[in-house]
Amino acid sequence: MISNNSNSIDINIKFEALFNSASMAIIVVDKQGVIAMANPFANTLFAYNNTSMVGEILEKLIPQRYHHKHVSHREGYIDQPKARTMGLGMTLSAIKKDGTEFPVEISLGHFKTGEEQFAIAYIADISKRKLNEEKILLQQAEMEYVNEEMKKLNANLEATVNSRTNELQITLNALKASKEELTLSLEKEKEVNDLKSRFVSMASHEFRTPLSTILSSISLLSKYINTEEQQKRDKHIERIKSSVKTLTDILNEFLSLGRIEEGKVDVKSEEFDISEFFNDLINEMSVLLKPGQNFKFHHSGQSNTYTDSNLLKHIMINLISNAIKFSPENSNIIIETEVSANTTLIKITDQGIGIPVSDQVHLFERFFRATNVTNIQGTGLGLHIVGRYIEILKGTIQYHSEFERGSSFEMLLPTKMMNNFE
Repeated sequence: MISNNSNSIDINIKFEALFNSASMAIIVVDKQGVIAMANPFANTLFAYNNTSMVGEILEKLIPQRYHHKHVSHREGYIDQPKARTMGLGMTLSAIKKDGTEFPVEISLGHFKTGEEQFAIAYIADISKRKLNEEKILLQQAEMEYVNEEMKKLNANLEATVNSRTNELQITLNALKASKEELTLSLEKEKEVNDLKSRFVSMASHEFRTPLSTILSSISLLSKYINTEEQQKRDKHIERIKSSVKTLTDILNEFLSLGRIEEGKVDVKSEEFDISEFFNDLINEMSVLLKPGQNFKFHHSGQSNTYTDSNLLKHIMINLISNAIKFSPENSNIIIETEVSANTTLIKITDQGIGIPVSDQVHLFERFFRATNVTNIQGTGLGLHIVGRYIEILKGTIQYHSEFERGSSFEMLLPTKMMNNFE
């Protein structure tokens, strides 16, 4: 008995692994047309990215114009099931959660558990195949047309010469297009190499200062061995902590940029109290304030917003850190938020060194640093990452800055995102 149970468990595990890892959409439907099971590939194919289609009526996946026929076909199949290809010789269509219609190929199977009859649908997206078929048909039509033209041209020598001239011109155009494509490819490669060189140069420069600080502080710590020298030891320990944080921030910026470039940033939207969010963030970042600096926070409108709080925190930490870093002592950093039914407005204003007008056009570019901050540590990646994150959140950002008079950054995000950022 133990062996049989073990085999049963093993079979269930294998079935679940096969079902969940299949690279084809698999949907199980009961007699009432309700989806009882759907594998991850099916949920992704039909754009149920953050939910499951289990419990939905099967007709919800079918264009409205076919509903009246499909119900009777489905009920007939359940009553007399057999494994077969669905819609042989026809073009079948399905519809995603967001309303996008696409062509599919469907094979049907069935099984029975107790008295309950189930149908299994194996669904493949054939959009690319249909597109290729259409291209082939178009090419065939074009070839037939060309053949007819050639027959006409062959009847006349002058027309034949013209035809050859046209073919030569097409070849020359193709060569020209190929040359342009190659030129663009070389320019892209040059841009990538330039970015690599700038990255290596910037990384070596930014790592050098905190590493030197850590090494010198560790060396000095070994000299303070008496109890009364604890204050000096604490000073160097704080310098080490600060330098380690700087290195961590630099590495986090590199990792964030890498995830963005690879398209691996997952958006997980949620509803949360924006005042509570900023009060917690202000408490967390207060340790970075220079002597005499203060946060001024004001909120108006609705209490809750709806977005990815983790990405929003990354954005705010970057903008607020910049406001602290580039503002003098005894200055205010003003944070204003306003939530309406459709939008969430966030504005960060400082009284810092500002951005020269000539630099502002490059502000969100990778590795760019304004000409007036060359003596202040930074990678030139922060605002680029901010801009990319805001783009991912379907928002916009604007800024206003005056040299030596401060800067303000104003973000506008949707208060509610439909279909979980699909």
